[in-house]
Amino acid sequence: MALTDPYYAVIEAGGTKFNCAIVTPDRDIVAEVRIPTTTPEETLSATVDFFNTQREAGYTFNKLGIASFGPLDLNKASATYGFITKTPKPNWSNTDLANALGSALDCEVVIDTDVNGAALGEYRWGAAQGAGVAVYVTVGTGVGGGIVVNGKPLHGLVHPEVGHMLVEPPAGITGTCPFHANCVEGLASGTALGKIWSQPSHTFDDDHPAWDGLVEVLGKMCHNLMVLLSAEKIILGGGVMQKPGIVDKVIATTEHTLNGYIVFPEGVSMRDVICTPGLGTRSGMLGALALLD
Repeated sequence: MALTDPYYAVIEAGGTKFNCAIVTPDRDIVAEVRIPTTTPEETLSATVDFFNTQREAGYTFNKLGIASFGPLDLNKASATYGFITKTPKPNWSNTDLANALGSALDCEVVIDTDVNGAALGEYRWGAAQGAGVAVYVTVGTGVGGGIVVNGKPLHGLVHPEVGHMLVEPPAGITGTCPFHANCVEGLASGTALGKIWSQPSHTFDDDHPAWDGLVEVLGKMCHNLMVLLSAEKIILGGGVMQKPGIVDKVIATTEHTLNGYIVFPEGVSMRDVICTPGLGTRSGMLGALALLD
């Protein structure tokens, strides 16, 4: 496909909010709204209302790109293709996204995970341009990771679940994931940090011990991604990663755990591999556009 239409509808569907927009092929956002992720009925109804309003304003579109939280059924032969499957998000398990929105808006729909979308957006226009293997990890309410190999999102059996990679927890800490306890999401997400330390993660002081534990977990995650995928880019995004200096500490921890094992190509360092998003906070939304290209 190519971006030849004047306008496209895109959704970055997150567990906290749906970012909906009308976007041009040049990535100009001409209309945008944030819709709280409440119940499926309320959220999808408000989403449809927004896009219908944009059509009435003259922003006609025929294609909708959705980069959504998951897990998702991405098997096109499945009766539940485009559904959110078993998710910790209350009320959202077994929710039809792609078919319901495509039918309500009478348009073609392309759907993938929010992090696969973000990874593809970064590959097309951001920090992962030219990378054969690129990983985008978001650390926020949850932890998710998308992987792009040779310009295409990785799916396989289902799709990557980087956030549910098991890691050894920091000393004295037990993870909170209801499925796996000590996975990256159960130890490093904003939700997990709040439960582990009995206070919201955004209230942590700079010297709070939670930050050291977070860096340790993410360093182990990056170590695993390096040795498993030979990743050329590991992009760390999401709200938790906005804390100044945290990415530098993850880089240092990954270097320490790898212990010189990986020999980098000449002129390439760990700082070239582990980095922040080139598209800033727009990786997911523009990733939804990239899914249509």
